[in-house]
Amino acid sequence: MYAVVADRLPEPLAAHFSTTGGRADGYGTAQDFLTVVLGLLLVSGAVFGALLQVPAFRPATPWLIAGGYATAAGIGYPGCLTLLLNDGAADASAVRLPLWQLPVMLVVALAAGVLGRLLAGAPPRLPHPESGGAPRLDLPAGTAAGWSRTISSPLMAVLGGVLFCAGLVLGVLVDWPASLSLILAAALVLPFASVRVTVDRRGLTVAPTLLPSRLRIRRVPLDRITEATGRPIAALAEYGGWGYRIRPGGSGLILRSGDGIVVTLTGGRTFAVTVDDAATAAALLNTYADRARSQQGG
Repeated sequence: MYAVVADRLPEPLAAHFSTTGGRADGYGTAQDFLTVVLGLLLVSGAVFGALLQVPAFRPATPWLIAGGYATAAGIGYPGCLTLLLNDGAADASAVRLPLWQLPVMLVVALAAGVLGRLLAGAPPRLPHPESGGAPRLDLPAGTAAGWSRTISSPLMAVLGGVLFCAGLVLGVLVDWPASLSLILAAALVLPFASVRVTVDRRGLTVAPTLLPSRLRIRRVPLDRITEATGRPIAALAEYGGWGYRIRPGGSGLILRSGDGIVVTLTGGRTFAVTVDDAATAAALLNTYADRARSQQGG
């Protein structure tokens, strides 16, 4: 696009626009503008490329590809649009950004994401373990054990990355105050990209690995646990999506479909979290819950 309009661009060109009327309020050379846009594309491409090399994220390769397409379009469209708006302008201060283009940018990014998802094909099928019922671990009296696993969500990582990149693009091209909501949304989403699930004598704990350990998403103490089971969980069919989900009769932190712990609470509600080796965690929870009930009864 730059090669097409290079000889018709003003010097400097309008590179930043206000959210009130779309007036140009920031200027720069064409080379500086290209450096910023191409830098954003290269950084986002490197991030998605690196995520594709992480073994834990490979089952979600199609969604990573979709996120890469959406991010590239979300950066490339406003970059090309800025060049076209400056095309033939005698005075860069007269250049205006039509505000209706802002939702168009979002639509273009979403459409590119859908295209990327379609081109990526179906995700690999993963074997799901059969339901383990409500077993117990053979843990001798007076001994203690702990169980811990980390689970990552490529979908949350992609969503947080897209929101953060979109906030950067909006801040560079339009207005930083307008981009704060997107950056804040990214800050709320990214902690769910990786969480640690722990079972010990205190109960079940779910905490984000990207934040200090004292900050927890959910803790279920032993005295609130009636029974725990490990079984396959269907994210969309059972919980209507991914993330921290609330449904009639229960809630859960659902980062993917597959193996998960489902805890039945004393009030009849349930709490679920998707994680590998859920049957072992559920068995240990049941063992500790039995101990807690016996001590209270004694």
